[in-house]
Amino acid sequence: MPYVETEAMQAHLDVISKAVAPGAHAVLLLDRAGWHTTARLKVPRNITMILLPSRAPELNPVENVWQYLRANWLSNRVFETYEEIIDAACDAWNRLMDLPDTIRSIGTREWALIGQR
Repeated sequence: MPYVETEAMQAHLDVISKAVAPGAHAVLLLDRAGWHTTARLKVPRNITMILLPSRAPELNPVENVWQYLRANWLSNRVFETYEEIIDAACDAWNRLMDLPDTIRSIGTREWALIGQR
């Protein structure tokens, strides 16, 4: 979807809800973006949304993924069109997908691994 908004979030929730096995329940960890917190969302009964604290990027590894994408492939560039932005973002994402060890290292939290080594 080209925009992040309430309607896009609703469609996302609906797709997730349909993918949840009968009798199972999905838990989504979300930041506090407006489209995650609006009362206009109709959260399906088989989904629980847990909102992360504000200003706590250390709890949300995807923030580090975006930081990595910007630092390595998306910064210091000027885009002439919307399509160029989309193409650059898709190219950066696909390049990162070829680096599973990098993804793992970006998302790893040492404090979350205590007692697991």
